[in-house]
Formats: sequence, C-alpha cells, structure tokens
Amino acid sequence: MDSSILDSLGVEIIGVMSPVSVCMLLVVLLVYSLSSATSSAASGTIRTAANLVYLESPSDSATQKLEGALLNALVFIVLISIVTFVLVLLYYYNFTNFLKNYMRFSAFFVLGTMGGSIFLSVIQHFSVPIDSITCFLLLFNFTVVGVLSVFSNGVPIFVRQAYMVVLGIIVAAWFTKLPEWTTWVLLVALAVYDLVAVLAPGGPLKLLVELASSRDEELPALVYEARPVVSRGPGTRGSNLGLLVGGVSEAGNVELQAVSQDNRNKSDEEVGNLANEEGETSPLMPNLRGRPTSSSGSSEYSVVDVRLDRGAQFGNGESEIVVDEEMSPLVDMLEFGGDREQTRGEIPEASTGTSRGIKLGLGDFVFYSVLVGRAAMYDLMTVYACYLAIISGLGCTLILLSVCHRALPALPISITLGVVFYFLTRLLMEPFVVGTSSNLMMF
Repeated sequence: MDSSILDSLGVEIIGVMSPVSVCMLLVVLLVYSLSSATSSAASGTIRTAANLVYLESPSDSATQKLEGALLNALVFIVLISIVTFVLVLLYYYNFTNFLKNYMRFSAFFVLGTMGGSIFLSVIQHFSVPIDSITCFLLLFNFTVVGVLSVFSNGVPIFVRQAYMVVLGIIVAAWFTKLPEWTTWVLLVALAVYDLVAVLAPGGPLKLLVELASSRDEELPALVYEARPVVSRGPGTRGSNLGLLVGGVSEAGNVELQAVSQDNRNKSDEEVGNLANEEGETSPLMPNLRGRPTSSSGSSEYSVVDVRLDRGAQFGNGESEIVVDEEMSPLVDMLEFGGDREQTRGEIPEASTGTSRGIKLGLGDFVFYSVLVGRAAMYDLMTVYACYLAIISGLGCTLILLSVCHRALPALPISITLGVVFYFLTRLLMEPFVVGTSSNLMMF
C-alpha cells in the first residue's frame, strides 16, 4: 500500500503544481508588463473590499500603515466569513440552483469585466491594432465559452482546467493592485482564516465539505480538479474495459483481474450457473447465489462491471462501477484509503471511489499568485525565493493530504513559507548577493 501511495503521489503533485506554476508565471509576466502603465495611470489607490477602511498613502508612517492594514484585513476576513456562512446555509437548505447560477454569474463577471479590463490594458500597452467591434466580439465569445467550459460536463477537461487557471490569473492580477502593507497583512490573515475555516469544528468550509460528502455531491464552489488519466493495459482497447473479476483471499487482500472482451459472455454464463448451484447468499454479491471456492479453497469471486465513459478520451478517465440491486462489500473494501487494497494491472486505486484526484480551490491559485506578483514588483530574486517556498509548501500539504485522507487547507504552509522567504530574501540575501557581486567576490 505504501508503494502504491508513493507511486501515485508524484503524478498527483505534478498535476496540481503544473497549473499553479503556470498561473504564477503568467501573473508575474502581467505585473512586469503592466506595472509601468498602471503606476503612471493610477494616481490614487482604488477602493475594493480588501481596503474598505484604510487607503494607504506613501506619506503615512509605518505604524499607520500597519494599523490600517490590520483593519483592512480584519474587515475583509469578516466579510468572507459572512458570505461563506450564507453559502453554507443556502446549500444546507438545498438552494443548489441558486448557488450554481451565482457561480455562473461570478465567472461571467470576472471574465467579462475584470478580464476585459486586463485585456484592454494589454492591447493599449503593446499597441495591438484592433477595432472595438472585433475586441467586443472576442471578449464576449471568450467569456461565454469560459462559463460553459467551467460549468458544463461535456467539455474536455483540459479546456475546463485552462479556464480555471485564467480565472485565477485575472483575480490575482487585480489583487496585486492593492497597497503593499495591506497585501502582506491580508495574505497572512487569509492563511490563518483558511486554517480555522477548514479544520475548526464549526468552520464554514469544514461544514461545506461535510455537507457535500454526506450528500455525495460536488462542492458548490470553483474548484480545480486534477483528474488522473486511467492507464490501460496492453490487452485493453477502446472505451470499454469489459468485466473485472475481483477475488478476496483469506489474507484479506483484494485482487482485480481483467477479463478480455471475448470471454465476457462466457463469464456471464459461468456466474449464472454458479449462482444457481447453492442456496446461500454470497458475502460479496448479495444479489447472486454463492459459488464454490476454487481448487485451492483460498478465494471467492464476485463480478463488477466497469465502464469508461467517453470523457476518458479527453483525459478525465472516470470509471463507472455498476453492481446490480445492491452495493457489493467488495466495492466497499475498494474505497479510497482502504488498508487492504492491492490491485493488479493498470486499474487506479480510487477507481471505485473518487476518481477525480486532488482538488484545489480557486482561492489558492489566486493568493499564491498574488504573493509572487507582489514579489515581482520588487526583484526577480524574491520571485524565485517565493516560488520555491510556495511549491515546497504545496508539496508538504499534498503529502499531508495523502496521509490524513481528509480535506486540508492549502494556504497556511505555502503562504507562511512564501512570506518568510520574501522578507528573508529582501532583507538578508539580496544585500549579501549584491554586495559580493559589486565587489567582484561572486560572479
């Protein structure tokens, strides 16, 4: 079991770290490209939900900036908490359609207005020759396709993932316009809030996850899904894996053996004949009659029908387990995180449970990128340090996720390491490197 966890953990980590890295890279490029234009055009700081109380001014003292940043962060956290609890109440009372429409409107607003503003800034900065009608049509099509891609099931998973990354880039680019002190205090406050909201007994995010898991539904939120691709053995072709014959030995290990498509009818007949031979009910298949044990007397078999939908061609690789009338205890023993799971062939561990891999909230993308974008406003050395710190923290979080098998906050470790490495690099490492380089002691 340990080897299987380690084997799959690398794929899961890469599947999550790759879009996070792309999001941070594009935010850094946007900040570098548009920083001169925004600094010259923005004479005053815009007021948002993150700086409702205090507008930072360069003439203010450090004490005033710190106090104002603390007030802004406190108000922002309170607003987020209220909104999250309202969403939990709506989901608890089954206002699911309202929540879905609200998320569609939010995605449309972010892509259309905030993304359109960034798009116009890029056009003006690089002097792209385009007329207003073409620009409007491009932006409208981009927005509509984005909303449909994020909330529709018939869209390739790659397109959905790409638009989720785009949403994170747009929101993060707007958050980088906040003043410096407010940004750093807000990042620390959000890391603490994420820790409490996910792990505390009455935390809103914990309640939301528990409600969704109890109803066996998707989270009513914008979540990036790193779905693993189902790998197929050399003998399996097409979109149908056929039958899987699962045997439970006396040692308690679960073994899956693929049956070829040519032998499917023969297997069905054998199972039907065996179901009529004895009167006892099999502990594996309650709706089938028991069958005799094999010649060694060490295994019993049940039949589980596994089908792959056509979405596997696009990379989501979801498998569907069909068991007639009642759920077989074999399926229960194959749930994700079972201690006795041992599979043969190319069948993923969580194929009978959650086959969608690790999920990362859109807010994690946003605030990782905000931290790196803020570091990009100072120096590239701080960007490298913050990026390595964030990726290291995310890796630690994913390792803890594979051990704990429960929902964990993704912000605390990464944000803490990123903030610490930023100030260490800015206050200690950069003066040392610049001093040694200027004195020709290091090249």
